[in-house]
Amino acid sequence: MAKTRPGKRDIDSYNIKGTNKVVHAGDCVLMRPSDVGNPSYVARVEKIEADNRSNVKVRVRWYYRPEESMGGRRPFHGAKELFLSDHYDLQSAHTIEGKCTVHSFKNYTKLENVGTDDYFCRFEYKAATGAFTPDRVAVYCKCEMPYNPDDLMVQCEGCKDWFHPSCMGMSIEEAKKLDHFLCSDCVAEIDPKRGTHSFSVSPMADGKTDNKRRKR
Repeated sequence: MAKTRPGKRDIDSYNIKGTNKVVHAGDCVLMRPSDVGNPSYVARVEKIEADNRSNVKVRVRWYYRPEESMGGRRPFHGAKELFLSDHYDLQSAHTIEGKCTVHSFKNYTKLENVGTDDYFCRFEYKAATGAFTPDRVAVYCKCEMPYNPDDLMVQCEGCKDWFHPSCMGMSIEEAKKLDHFLCSDCVAEIDPKRGTHSFSVSPMADGKTDNKRRKR
């Protein structure tokens, strides 16, 4: 933890102006953007300090949205996905607009309902170099893309891999009506006439591996 600056003192919490919400170190917050009309910035509060005039500042670690990273947004990035950066800053506490929750990827995929202030993070991001940790993740489907929790996927009963309906020549509506599913590779191996399909929920991010998962 950073040392407190001369003339400053650490405080335990800060009440967000105009609300009954209280911020503590470790909380994730929404912060007012510099440009009106842009989405709120998201940050994790590392420390709260006040000076002798009771001016409160927060030391934060910024989360980046995919479009703010060097590589930009890619198809597998979820709409609520954030990257925990190594970019720290000292901001006025008055710029805090509210609190939010940044879930782990695994916990986010288990949410029954995703709220406005729910986000998830599966990568750490180095702002200066554009490098990610981890730099390799499991990929799925014939398109060999990492899992986007916003996208519906169907699981093959044979190989247990997961596929995007569009990659298998199906619409989302068709996929939701399936009772059985075999991917084209498994159909060819087992029985060319067996073309029934199976629908299952999208894969959980529990790290469980099988012979169809590859690292990229």
